[in-house]
Amino acid sequence: MRIDIFSDVICPWCYVGKRRLERALAARPKVAKTAEIRWRAFQLNPDMPEEGIERDLYLRLKFGPAATSAEVYRNVSAVGAVEGIAFNFPAIRRTPNTVQAHRLIRFAGDQGLQDSLVEGLFQAYFLAGQDIGQRQTLLEVAEQVGLPAAETRDYLESDTDSAAVRSEDQQARAAGISGVPCFIIDGDYALPGAQPPEALLQLFDLAREGGTGKPVQ
Repeated sequence: MRIDIFSDVICPWCYVGKRRLERALAARPKVAKTAEIRWRAFQLNPDMPEEGIERDLYLRLKFGPAATSAEVYRNVSAVGAVEGIAFNFPAIRRTPNTVQAHRLIRFAGDQGLQDSLVEGLFQAYFLAGQDIGQRQTLLEVAEQVGLPAAETRDYLESDTDSAAVRSEDQQARAAGISGVPCFIIDGDYALPGAQPPEALLQLFDLAREGGTGKPVQ
């Protein structure tokens, strides 16, 4: 089974969705054993400046002049706590452009470390408040998950896959994806949003049994 996940690493619901996918896979060990999971690029803010913007300004522009992270993210913080995610929104000082992070995720996929890197980026941004638009931050996360240091630095200093990342984002929008996370199973079955594990299990069953929905283990 192939599971494509369109996601952005500055999307808190994508982090929740990752946890819920993990719970669904734990309930389907045979699926978990054979599943090919690929994280795909989607930018919440495709027009974000390359250097990103200051967090408070971002919140005001997106949600209004009185917006604060506590107000905006109260619901997702509560949901995150249930999923074992201690979101630390006050620690976030800058909203980054995520093209470089998506490039690194693509690179990590070639090394068999994509899921670990995505987790590392989520933790760096949402738990530690690090600027994951900065090359040095990306290199530190890459090193933590075991990516080769010299090769990773050379890759990030190049422009390799920049066009591919932007193209993937555009293709997702052209296909009707307007928000993330969005889970696509075997290219045929889609589930938008950070749905509960039960919804993902139904999608697994539907895909594995060719649309009959018969449960699989």
